[in-house]
Amino acid sequence: MNPTNQQILIKTVARLLTPPRGILAIDESMPTCNKRFEALGIPTTEENRRAYRELLITAPGIEQYISGYILFDETIFQSATDGTSFTSILSAKGIEIGIKVDGGLADLPGHPGEKITKGLEGLQERLTKYKKLGATFAKWRGVYKIGENTPSEECMKENAMLFVKYAKLCQENDIVPIVEPEVLIDGDHKIEKCYQVTARNLEIVFDELKAANIFLPGLILKTSMVIPGKDSKLAVHGMEIAQETIKCLKEKVPDIIGGIVFLSGGQKNEYVTENLNKMHLLGPLPWPLSFSYGRAIQNQTLQSWAKNPNDIAHAQRLLLKAAEKNSLASIGEYEDEKYIQNRSKDVV
Repeated sequence: MNPTNQQILIKTVARLLTPPRGILAIDESMPTCNKRFEALGIPTTEENRRAYRELLITAPGIEQYISGYILFDETIFQSATDGTSFTSILSAKGIEIGIKVDGGLADLPGHPGEKITKGLEGLQERLTKYKKLGATFAKWRGVYKIGENTPSEECMKENAMLFVKYAKLCQENDIVPIVEPEVLIDGDHKIEKCYQVTARNLEIVFDELKAANIFLPGLILKTSMVIPGKDSKLAVHGMEIAQETIKCLKEKVPDIIGGIVFLSGGQKNEYVTENLNKMHLLGPLPWPLSFSYGRAIQNQTLQSWAKNPNDIAHAQRLLLKAAEKNSLASIGEYEDEKYIQNRSKDVV
């Protein structure tokens, strides 16, 4: 890769990860988006998906807290009610346009219950198309479920090789690749097991990326936090999650990587904010560290819109509030509202 291409990637990464902003993922596939709509009684139509995403994209002032939106294939071609394309609206706000390019999950042959990611077929053509629409970064997700014998080395290696092929194509097209190896929160495992799996998986991923000469300063890691399984019923203090996550990342992620963003991964909204904030209280970090949340920022907005689809302004205010909290957490300046209220009472 020549220096000019490298500089394009570095500049895109810088725009995405300049504090105090993060990335908003609105890249839910149609089945996932429809499932969330159904749970709230929203008719699952293309127009409703478009209308909801218009709400997210046109929120006034969102660019204070959000540097990039990850879109779904359906969304990147859509427009607002007045006919203005979503990509034009984002560009006018100075927000980077991202696109989910993986094709979902498939069974890993010979490994019951384990998954690999589809989507390499036709990826070059799709990247060309997305770039013409203004996309400057992309995302590819792999998933790993912690069990007695999972994830296997074969599963981690296969997904790492897919990350390499995807990242190479992205960088050849001057598109910053986000690699997302998500260790799922499902299960009753302890935090120590999550640490072990996350560390080994990151080791394999970066071994493969480096072996293939992927330009690491022009790549972003989107990762899950090191946490116990949601069925473990173990009380773990947020600072322990922060400490274990940072320790794991420092050990396994090269310092020269463009940056790291977290996925919310099924955690409660306030937990992901507090955990990210605590990580920034642990001292200087070797890479930019921010967020790439979907549900954790959207949840209250979607619920509000479902109850009253005509009150767009209120739903957008909720979106901005959630984005602001995580923006503050991305620089270690977030304080929980309950804590602030209690502290005020103490002062009185």
